[in-house]
Amino acid sequence: MRTKLFRLAVAATATLALAACGGNGDGGDGGDGGQTGAAGGLTGEGSGDSCTISSPIPVGAALSLTGAAGSYGTSQQKGLELAVEQLNAKGGVTYELEVEDDQTDPRQGITVFEGFVGDGKSIIIGPTLSNTAFQAQPVAQEGKTPVLAISNTATGITDQGDYIFRDSLTEAQVIPQTVQKAKEKFSLTKVVVMYSNDDAFTESGFKVFDEALKAEGVEILETITFSKADTDFRALLTQAKSQNPEALVVSGLIEAAIPLVTQARELGITVPIIGGNGFNNPKLMADAGAAAEGVVVGAAWNSASENELNAAFLKDFQTKFNAAPDQFAAQAHAGLTLIDHAVRSGCSGERDAIKDGLSKISNVPTVLGDVSINDKRDAEHPAVVQVVEGGKFTVLE
Repeated sequence: MRTKLFRLAVAATATLALAACGGNGDGGDGGDGGQTGAAGGLTGEGSGDSCTISSPIPVGAALSLTGAAGSYGTSQQKGLELAVEQLNAKGGVTYELEVEDDQTDPRQGITVFEGFVGDGKSIIIGPTLSNTAFQAQPVAQEGKTPVLAISNTATGITDQGDYIFRDSLTEAQVIPQTVQKAKEKFSLTKVVVMYSNDDAFTESGFKVFDEALKAEGVEILETITFSKADTDFRALLTQAKSQNPEALVVSGLIEAAIPLVTQARELGITVPIIGGNGFNNPKLMADAGAAAEGVVVGAAWNSASENELNAAFLKDFQTKFNAAPDQFAAQAHAGLTLIDHAVRSGCSGERDAIKDGLSKISNVPTVLGDVSINDKRDAEHPAVVQVVEGGKFTVLE
C-alpha cells in the first residue's frame, strides 16, 4: 500500500479558484486511466495563455524524500511547490500535485508509479534517480502515462518508450564540456577516476567521463570503484594519491561526495576534484566546508545566470523557503513550466495531449534558459561548468 506524503492543490485567490473550476471538477473514471473529455473538465477552450480548463490537472511526482537521494528529492519538491503556486495564480489552468516518496528504492518507485497510473494522473514527474527510473518507467509506458524526468541523466532513460521525456541534460551532454574546460584550465594530462559502481546514474557518469577523458587525450592512471553506501574513502584516496594524478575525477552521489572531498583534503590531496552531476548540491559546500573549494562540476543550471526568469525564481524561492535553490529545484520548476506549455498548447490535460505537447517543445523560456525537446525526447539547452569559490558555485572561467 502506498503512503501519501503530500498533496497540494493551490489557487491564488478564491476568485481564481472559482473561475478555474467552473466545471464539475469530477475528473471522471474513464477507461483510459481517469482521463476525461470536455464535459469532464480536462479538455478546455482556447490555446496558450487564453486556454481555460475547468478541472485541475492531476500531476504525480515520485521523489526521493528519504534514503541516499533525500537531499535531491527535497529540493525537487520545493521547486515543484513553487511552480504549482505560481502557475495556479496565473489562472486558466490549475494543477493538483501529489508527491510520493520513492525512498530511493526502485521497488518503492514501481509501487508509486503503479498508483499514479491507476489513479489517473495526467503525467508523472520523476523519479529522482536514474536507477529507480529504469525500473519504474515501464509501468508508465505500459499505462500510456507520460513521464517527465527532471534529474535523470543516465544514458537510455528516454529509450524506454515514447511516453518518456526529460528536461535534465544527460551526462553525455554535460560531462564532455566539463572535461574539456577542466583540461584547458588546469592543463591536465593524467588523472585518477573514481566512481560508485552500484548505481545506474553514477555508473553512466563514469562511462561518459572515461570516453571524454580519452577523447581529450588525458591519461587515466587508475580507475577505482566504491559503493554508494561508503563513507570512509581514506584507503582508496591513499591509493589514488600514490599515482600522483593532476586531478581526481569522481562520479558519485552527494552522500559519498562530501566525505570523499573532505578526506581527500585531510590526506593532503590538493589537486582539483572534478565531480559528476551528483556533486551538484549546496550540501557539498555546507558540509564539506573549505574542503569543497576548487571542486569542479558540470551543470545544467547556475544561480549566476542573467536569465530574467531565473532571477525571479531565485528571489521567489528564497522568499518562500528562506533558502537558496539548487539545480534540482530549478529543473523541477522548469519541468512544470514545460508541462504547462504542453497542456496549454492543446488546451488539454489528457495524457496523450500532454505527450503530444511535450514532443513539440521548442525554445520555451524557463529558469534553465530556453529549452527544446529533441526527437529522442531529451532536453536541449546550454550547459555550464562550475567551480566552488568562496563557498558557492561560480562559473569556471
